[in-house]
Formats: sequence, structure tokens, C-alpha cells
Amino acid sequence: MAITKTTEVPKIEVVGTWNIQVATDTVIKEDGTEIGRSRHRHVLQPFRSSVDGDTWTHTATDISGEATEVQAIANAVWTDAVKEAYKTWAEAQGV
Repeated sequence: MAITKTTEVPKIEVVGTWNIQVATDTVIKEDGTEIGRSRHRHVLQPFRSSVDGDTWTHTATDISGEATEVQAIANAVWTDAVKEAYKTWAEAQGV
């Protein structure tokens, strides 16, 4: 009896200008037959932004742990113009 656990990324969506929504499934199989599946969703944005007084810090999101297809989409969508627009938006919102 062999039990395996794999991870799949069945859905990647770009929402708005910079939000990337990722659905990740964890699949459990016994002797090749699926016996369980769970889904996790998360959203990626190009930066984590914070302010201290009048100084803003925009830390780039680390996507190195994401699936290669997620990384490819993030790299395609998060152009320099999009990153600057995100920073401008975050600072205007006071995020």
C-alpha cells in the first residue's frame, strides 16, 4: 500500500492590475487512487508596504517558493509600471 501526497496549482487568476490569486490543491492518493484533496487559496501582490512617519518602505514579495507557473505569471504581470502604480496606490491608501 503506497500513499503519496502531491501538490497541484489548478487555478491562477490575475485580478485587477496586480493581484494574483492562486489556488493550490494537496492531493493524497493510495495505490494511485485519490482518497483526499484539500484546497488552499492565497493572493500575491508585488510588495508589502509599510510607513514609519513619512517614510515608506516597499519590500518586494518573495515568489521563489511559488510554483514555476505562478512565478512566470507574476514576472509577466508585475512590470516596472505596475510596480510603480502599486506603490503609488499603497501610499495613497495609507496601507
